[in-house]
Amino acid sequence: FSEAQVLGGGSGALIVEGIEGLRPELAGLPERVLVLRDQKIPGKNEDEADIGSHEPSKDLSINFVGIMYPENRPAALVARPNQREFWRVLNAAADTYFDLQLRTGPSLKEARTPSVLELVALDGAPVGNRGDAKRAHVLLAPGARAEFLVTTPPEGVFAQFVTLGYDTGPNGEITPERVLSNLFSTHDAPVLATRLSGSGPPLPASQTSLAALKPVRTRRLYFSEERVNPTDPTSPITYFLTVEGKTPKAFDMNFQRPDVIARQGTVEDWIVQNRAAEAHAFHIHQVHFQVLERDGKTVDDPTLRDTIDLPYWDGKSRSYPSVKLRIDFRGSNVVGTFLYHCHILEHEDGGMMGAIRVLPAAPKK
Repeated sequence: FSEAQVLGGGSGALIVEGIEGLRPELAGLPERVLVLRDQKIPGKNEDEADIGSHEPSKDLSINFVGIMYPENRPAALVARPNQREFWRVLNAAADTYFDLQLRTGPSLKEARTPSVLELVALDGAPVGNRGDAKRAHVLLAPGARAEFLVTTPPEGVFAQFVTLGYDTGPNGEITPERVLSNLFSTHDAPVLATRLSGSGPPLPASQTSLAALKPVRTRRLYFSEERVNPTDPTSPITYFLTVEGKTPKAFDMNFQRPDVIARQGTVEDWIVQNRAAEAHAFHIHQVHFQVLERDGKTVDDPTLRDTIDLPYWDGKSRSYPSVKLRIDFRGSNVVGTFLYHCHILEHEDGGMMGAIRVLPAAPKK
């Protein structure tokens, strides 16, 4: 029942304060919290909209200001010119990807030049001062979060906060480019009511990269899906997230045994494949992971996260889209049973979920 509740607004941002203790340059900066959501377009058949359509099946909103199809009238933000601001952005949508970009130009119609988004954190974990922290755009799958620094444009220069188009595949939903908000810089803009603390207690530096640790095992999992009636492209889909070697089955909340059993105090490698004709978003509760490889190629990205996108399989390639994740079970608070799933909630509700039980650390010999 998650999709209907989140489409109805049952979501919100939870902020753990203190990032300025790790990044002193953030101290005192004005702060914006932007919550992005989606909801069904009234009167539109969502299943039909998913099949080869070039029209969106969802309206969007930013802080409850609706961007309604087909007008797509954006919200409005005002800011002081040439001001450094700290933006915290949550993709609280049930099903929609947001590929975020801030663009500027001499007019709203000509706002095509990407501004720099300087990443500070992803999924609640600091990214550190890395050269690749500066991005032209940031992709957020449903449930993902990003915090970044922006510099507002000079007065007379127009800016737009947009989500770029994202291809979720033949069985997915169309996500066209849309403007979420216009940004106007003016010297008489009100001062933002929320600011980071002027100073914070020093925080310990980020922990050693997970890539330097030795995993106790490697697991393989894969996303797949199956239509109830394979000859009818509008028939319902059952979604699976399967541990390699087991029979695909829709998740049952009345499970007797978890799909995965791990030990506290360890790290594991999980290779997750997408064998479906639409994008999926792997998410795990309680812990973070580091992406080591994408499509079998090593990536240099020490950022910790709990949500990662997997593009769709084209049905022709001999290999599936995949990520290799090093998952951290060393925390003292991870013992217990929790879930991993696709964070596209239509898919989660349709069975694309698994349970993991983390046992207490093995006694030392």
